[in-house]
Amino acid sequence: MIFFHTNPITIFLFLTSLILSSHPYNFSAASDSEVDDETPFTYTEGTGKGPKKWGQIDPHWKACGNGKMQSPIDLLNRRVQVFPSLGKLKRDYQPAPAVVKNRGHDITVMWKGDAGKININGTDYKLLQFHWHSPSEHTFNGSRYDLELHIVHLSSSGEIAVVGIVYKYGRPDPLLSKLFHHIKSVGKEERDLGIFNPGAIKFGSRKYYRYIGSLTVPPCTEGVIWTIVKKVRTVSREQVRALREAVHDGFEANARPTQRSSDIAVEFYTPKENGGST
Repeated sequence: MIFFHTNPITIFLFLTSLILSSHPYNFSAASDSEVDDETPFTYTEGTGKGPKKWGQIDPHWKACGNGKMQSPIDLLNRRVQVFPSLGKLKRDYQPAPAVVKNRGHDITVMWKGDAGKININGTDYKLLQFHWHSPSEHTFNGSRYDLELHIVHLSSSGEIAVVGIVYKYGRPDPLLSKLFHHIKSVGKEERDLGIFNPGAIKFGSRKYYRYIGSLTVPPCTEGVIWTIVKKVRTVSREQVRALREAVHDGFEANARPTQRSSDIAVEFYTPKENGGST
């Protein structure tokens, strides 16, 4: 059961702003460090570099081991409160020059120009890039899906907002179909995509979960605003296979296990006309 809650969420959003302002983060610098040095961490336990050891590998990664708001999490219906007042996710994307890049641990599409933004609680977050994790990182009532797309945004003050979309095996995903050739052929050098329209990313639903968590890769920085679209979309096995074959050995399965989340507040937005349905 999802609990329906009609009170304003001013306090929650105020605390969110405090959390974010205390976690300034240079996302570009982190991306660069991942690209330059991909081997310090893996997704395989027992190697000394697996997820349980991430917090011990680098002093700057301590949050991976002792953070209190770590992602991903299991989205449990019984813990979720419904807040229609969260409002529809405001997207204002636009076509811009982009490249596809193999970062070793994932395949990433990065915009080189202004690809637009999303707006959360009055703050604009510029669209930077998107990448995939297989299998999904977030789970729904314990169920893990086959793929998860992360769309990464950054505010002018360095605050991060990520939109997550999960997929199960079925019909091919139109976004991956557009990029399929580039993904299969990308090497160490980034490939120019020309003008790429982020409108190709289909959400499929206005319903979403919202919580404050962290990056799911080192340095596991906290204070990230997560928006997880409720609808489970479809992707073909061939498309997921292409993503897994493109990354470096050992990163074919690049999903961090779910983290302890009993102290994390999870909220759910559904349009008012649908009441409290899921």
